Amino acid sequence: MFAIRVQEAPFDVGAEFAALTAGRADIGGIGCFVGTVRGDVGGRALAAMTLEHYPAMTERALAAIAAEAEGRWELLGGTIIHRVGCLLPAAPIVLVLAAARHREAALAATGFLIDWLKTKAPFWKKESFADGGEVWVEARAADEAAAARW
Repeated sequence: MFAIRVQEAPFDVGAEFAALTAGRADIGGIGCFVGTVRGDVGGRALAAMTLEHYPAMTERALAAIAAEAEGRWELLGGTIIHRVGCLLPAAPIVLVLAAARHREAALAATGFLIDWLKTKAPFWKKESFADGGEVWVEARAADEAAAARW
């Protein structure tokens, strides 16, 4: 079972890890990915990234992505947290934890989850640059290719 949250507040990786593993002796490995806001995009200094979403749509999409991972690997649990709102460079933006009996399943599921979150989760991202420019982030071919390998 996955814990899934979309929130403005920062998350504590240690606390999330502890919550996932509390009272569990059956977990042999946990894959972990923490994404952060880059401070430089294409040679331009980023001042902030704003993430928007439609809550009901986003929650359904994240649950479907987690269910797909659970169907592909023998997972014992996991966590997906994605932040929204205005985030500054270096701020944590996404956390994915996938627990399994063995590391191979945990690591593969983590890779799958982040690749699919990047391409299939309905978030709209606007980059605001230090030079005053702003741009909505378009889908990237490299991200689509990474998701397609699964």
